[in-house]
Amino acid sequence: MQELTEQELLERISSSQEGSFAVFLYTPFCGTCKVTERMLDIIMTMMPALPLVKCNINFLPQITREWQISSVPCIVIIEQGKEKEFIYRMQSVDELYLKLLPLNRM
Repeated sequence: MQELTEQELLERISSSQEGSFAVFLYTPFCGTCKVTERMLDIIMTMMPALPLVKCNINFLPQITREWQISSVPCIVIIEQGKEKEFIYRMQSVDELYLKLLPLNRM
């Protein structure tokens, strides 16, 4: 899972008018974020082509304000350059897999 800066993320969003991808927002010292990242690693093993990136929310002040992120971990699904869905509850690998499955370009 590639890590992006705020500028790189904004560029990817503006250039993804036709494609969809997901952004995993986290903080380094968040235990729940580490568990979620492990679940996402498992999903990435099953779907290596999944368009998923991660960003440390501490370095995303503009996006945090614009998207009104209320807590981490958070997965944001981007479709056609706009945020479509915010996922705050990461209950299981199966649940995340089913939510992210439509993004897989295999």
